Amino acid sequence: MIRQLFLISVICTLGVAVKAQNTNKSLPYAEIPAYPEVYNAGTVAARMVDGLGFRFYWATEGLRDEDLKYRPNTEARSSEETIDHIYEMSIMIANAVKKEANGRTEGLTFQQKRAATLNNLKVVADILRNSSDQDMENYQIKFGNGTSFPFWNLINGPIADCLWHCGQIVSFRRASGNPFNSNVSVFNGKLRE
Repeated sequence: MIRQLFLISVICTLGVAVKAQNTNKSLPYAEIPAYPEVYNAGTVAARMVDGLGFRFYWATEGLRDEDLKYRPNTEARSSEETIDHIYEMSIMIANAVKKEANGRTEGLTFQQKRAATLNNLKVVADILRNSSDQDMENYQIKFGNGTSFPFWNLINGPIADCLWHCGQIVSFRRASGNPFNSNVSVFNGKLRE
């Protein structure tokens, strides 16, 4: 009986692990895409977003509940609150290139926020990669009150802020005992062999 229960638990665990691996393989940015052949405003901005997507993918890959709850002190955001912030900024970035106004977001699980963030960034990079220099003027951050800001603010605002916060997640996960995968090469945009 104990042997059968052990075998059943092993099979269930393997099934969950395989499902998790399949889910992650469908997410963008496990590797950074090949770089474009031309340099222009759109391809350079797209590469910045691709770099962000790659960093976010690996900063959040394999986070446990205790990692998500970790905060260095009572005044700091937890890792999960930081991920919420990145998710909301990914919506702002996506809305700018889709030429849509920003609105409120709804509650999602960590895995849903992670997937939505990565997919938002992929949509942004794909749009930017296929943009002309003239298109960049039309990508503005728009708020419901009629306020708007040019693409420049998107770079030094939400995109740079997301990169900053990816570093925080990496630092927090190290502090909570689940370090960043040492085989990740952010320089090459892929896992080291």
